Amino acid sequence: MIIQLKHNILSEQIAAIKSELDKYKYSSSVVNTQKNSYLVAIGKAEIDIRRIGILPGVADIHRVSDDFKMVSRKWKIEYSEIDFGDKVKISASELAIMAGPCSIESEEQIMKTVEHLKTNNIRFMRGGVFKPRSSPYAFRGAGIEGLKLFSNYCKAAGIKVVTEVMQSSQIEEMYPYVDMFQVGARNSQNYNLLDALGKVDKPILLKRGLSGTVDELLFSAEYIFSGGNEKIALCERGIRTYEKAYRNVLDINAIPYLKDKSHLPVILDPSHAVGIRKYVDNLALAGVIAGADGVIFEMHEQPEIAFSDGQQSLNFDESAKLYKRLRDTFEFRKLL
Repeated sequence: MIIQLKHNILSEQIAAIKSELDKYKYSSSVVNTQKNSYLVAIGKAEIDIRRIGILPGVADIHRVSDDFKMVSRKWKIEYSEIDFGDKVKISASELAIMAGPCSIESEEQIMKTVEHLKTNNIRFMRGGVFKPRSSPYAFRGAGIEGLKLFSNYCKAAGIKVVTEVMQSSQIEEMYPYVDMFQVGARNSQNYNLLDALGKVDKPILLKRGLSGTVDELLFSAEYIFSGGNEKIALCERGIRTYEKAYRNVLDINAIPYLKDKSHLPVILDPSHAVGIRKYVDNLALAGVIAGADGVIFEMHEQPEIAFSDGQQSLNFDESAKLYKRLRDTFEFRKLL
């Protein structure tokens, strides 16, 4: 169960609640987030939750049968939203579009991409500065200096920076320049990193693992939430299967499933799902119809000369057409 605590609760009152739970052999853990304080109680005995609900300091109480408690929709019926300020949000009521190159390559590239996004009223730019690559000889990112340039141009244009963090030791240095930390597929179950991001007051875009189940994705989100960070968006980016015709297999089923099981926003990444440029737009539209709260895709002025993932990146003209189609599809979905 999840016990929401009052903001002015006293330490003695928390101790009294824990003592009552001990009588039923329930273990309990305090979770303090940016928004509230909770007690997460785990046990098997039947409890009349009214006995707990009447205790001093308790604001609300919920039964949650899911093993992932804090990210479950069984206690929080309304979908969560992430507010970035400047009238930028990720929520169920508006479609978030995130676009940009796989890798930040140069100052000129950043300038041109930011100008393109600003012209098309896109408020999020994605771009990697630390790149986990399969080959150690491939381009592995522009590093912290690239991130500083990335951040400066985006801030001037009112665009939010979305970039991947690969290890907990990078968080502090990256923090001033990032609006949303991305956890890539290879780090989806890096629990040390997830624990560290739970202590960060910045939104997290959590990608599904290469062969991870949706429940494993939710458990990874639980690590971040239980560490104190409620600002989490889940990302379906395709999973590795026996199919070799394309990069990964987009699990479109995951979008309505996650929207049913969790109150967290769900973002679709069609670029990594298919890995083939000409299929990205239709998969993006399918994700919106399936209920995604946003789409993140790779875009480059000249994909043919991109340092990484050019084969799945749209060019500026293709991207502009997709922005319109995404917005039109989202408006259509609201009528269904």
